[in-house]
Amino acid sequence: MHELRKLARGIHPAILTEAGLGPAIDTLARRSTVPVDLRVSLNGRMPLPTEVTAYYVVAEALTNIVRSARANRAEVVVDRRDDGLFIRVEDDGIGGADPLAGSGIEGLRDRVRALNGRFSLDSPAGRGTKLEVWLPCE
Repeated sequence: MHELRKLARGIHPAILTEAGLGPAIDTLARRSTVPVDLRVSLNGRMPLPTEVTAYYVVAEALTNIVRSARANRAEVVVDRRDDGLFIRVEDDGIGGADPLAGSGIEGLRDRVRALNGRFSLDSPAGRGTKLEVWLPCE
């Protein structure tokens, strides 16, 4: 929660600024109380707005999983592709995530769209949640 509050105020975590997105996401995964399978494939730094948005997406998604999903595990995939950054956060929880219920999902969608990215949420009741984001890396 502390990290999310800092991000909301525009203060980036030191590890993101100093070491980059991979180590910052690794730290988020290690701090999660739900076990996280993490796969990160990056080749260098990206524009700061892309890194900050990606970090925020993963942080908020993991926070929602811990707080609401009743999940036993989560998976985070962050993959730099030719023209952008692909992010997938998935859990085996109860599903039924509602973007309008104050879960932070709508804020994530707005952040992603502000960078001309794509946002997809699949959360059928009883079957977990899958969030996929693509961000341009121009």
